[in-house]
Amino acid sequence: MEIEQSENDLFKETLSKVRHDINQGLYPPNEKLHPLYELATIYQVSRTIMEAVVDQLVEENRVTRRLGIGVFVNPKPIYSSGIEELGSVSEMIRRAGKVPGTQYVAAEVVEPTANDQANFNTLAIKSIARIERVRTADGDPVVYCIDKVDNDLVPIGQIHSQNSIFKLIEEFTNKHIQYAHTAIEPIGFHEKISAILNCRPDQPLLLLRQMHYTADNQPILYSANYFRHDVFQFHVVRKRM
Repeated sequence: MEIEQSENDLFKETLSKVRHDINQGLYPPNEKLHPLYELATIYQVSRTIMEAVVDQLVEENRVTRRLGIGVFVNPKPIYSSGIEELGSVSEMIRRAGKVPGTQYVAAEVVEPTANDQANFNTLAIKSIARIERVRTADGDPVVYCIDKVDNDLVPIGQIHSQNSIFKLIEEFTNKHIQYAHTAIEPIGFHEKISAILNCRPDQPLLLLRQMHYTADNQPILYSANYFRHDVFQFHVVRKRM
């Protein structure tokens, strides 16, 4: 919403105050904000300015409007990083100051699909070890991981011996994952995964599909990781060509 130039300083001052109050916990994460007229009274501004402030907070992803319900404070992501930084989920959680954990959902040996053969760039792959896990941060479920690796390289019976797939691959193959090709896909509510990650129906997930490669360009691990959008935040650094 546009506001008059003469009111711009008051808008900026009020926006700064509300940001500060959110950061200080006056409005706790996931809590509903006061109605607009109450906020205008609290901060002693017009409803027009207060509405502009809330609009800006929505744009900054500090709050979320839920249709017909109200405006709610978004939790601050525990992890924010450039998508160009490659690391395991365990490393991401540790860097956020949390303790990573693992809940195993399924582990099975399956025949490779045409997509698997294309991803691993070979028709010779005989079987795929497919692992589904929930990764936790201080016990809170935050990522749903689906990993695929050549079963001849990392036998599925060894999956439970190491929380980190990266370290498991290095242990069994003496190969180090050097880089990954990544596709980022925001998705809406997923009937199975959203429930496991304790997401609200209106809470999106961020899906990262990654094909990981060794230093000699061997495709070695495919991952589909569903991140809770309120916990993980990724950004991209773009350079001018």
